[in-house]
Amino acid sequence: MLTEELVEEGIRFEDKDEDLISKLPDCILVEIVSRLPTTKEAIRTGTLSKRWEHLWTSVSNLVFLDHNENKFVFDFFSFVDKTLTQRPRLKLYTFKLHTYYNSRLYGSHIQNWIRYAVTCNVEHLILRLWNRGYRNEFPLDQFVFINSCFTHVTLSCCAFNPTGAISWKNLRKFCIAYGKFDEDFFENVSSGSPMLETLELKYCYGYTRLNITSKSVKNLVFEGYAHACYCDIIEFNAPNILTLIVQDVLVLRKFLLLNVSSLVEAHLDYTIPSWEYETTPEEAEEEMLKGFILNLRHVKHLKVGISCSKVLDRLKAKGFLSPLNLKDPSDTSPL
Repeated sequence: MLTEELVEEGIRFEDKDEDLISKLPDCILVEIVSRLPTTKEAIRTGTLSKRWEHLWTSVSNLVFLDHNENKFVFDFFSFVDKTLTQRPRLKLYTFKLHTYYNSRLYGSHIQNWIRYAVTCNVEHLILRLWNRGYRNEFPLDQFVFINSCFTHVTLSCCAFNPTGAISWKNLRKFCIAYGKFDEDFFENVSSGSPMLETLELKYCYGYTRLNITSKSVKNLVFEGYAHACYCDIIEFNAPNILTLIVQDVLVLRKFLLLNVSSLVEAHLDYTIPSWEYETTPEEAEEEMLKGFILNLRHVKHLKVGISCSKVLDRLKAKGFLSPLNLKDPSDTSPL
């Protein structure tokens, strides 16, 4: 089938031992190179032949992964600097950067890399920036918060202090992990992201109430809450969301659902750690899960995952009657 397609493109093969792949059109070769896991691997294809030498400069995905968690490696920063210098400022689909860094030495480098991606009209921006030796998050410049090309943004270990309004006119999915923000930040996100559909919060902190009143946001994932600045209660107001997932470790005593009246599907699969409660840890688990279930009686599909199943069993043993919308925990089918 592939040979027939290549013949249609005007390519003929006389020697069955010759390099057939290198005879493919540039657009196909660039697509092959762009599917490699990292940019470093894409660049290495340049050693195959002269034909491949500069193909990587046309890929629309840049992926830089620094796996050296326990030691500082200058070569990574030098490699990224050199790569972005050699690549033309062409349209980017994805820019993914995972690194450990020292802010005093290389904070400005990372700012320049992000600026490069933004000037290339990147659609998917994925940053995970671990500040080595410091607890503070990476400060994002205002230009990150004003970009109409973003469609998917994932920001881990970043600070959210925009100096002006947020303008993400085409953003559809926003994920924040290990970041601090306040209630005003989300008001700013909602007003500046009219296309936002999915919101994921992973181990974020700094807020006690979430107001997600945007009519466009339909899906919410709340994955974990844990920080030294302990929070007793989170209040949650999201009258327009359709799906809700609450999972992982919640270092909270209460998670109050104030308004989720439009909710159709919900999945609860979380744990809460043992500590000094006013009641026993088991009773605290039961109180939180019971509160969730009672507040979600109106949803069409409610599922309790493995992490909550033992708690549910204890509630049933005490006479708690499961609502009709609650699926059996052993049912592994999606909602």
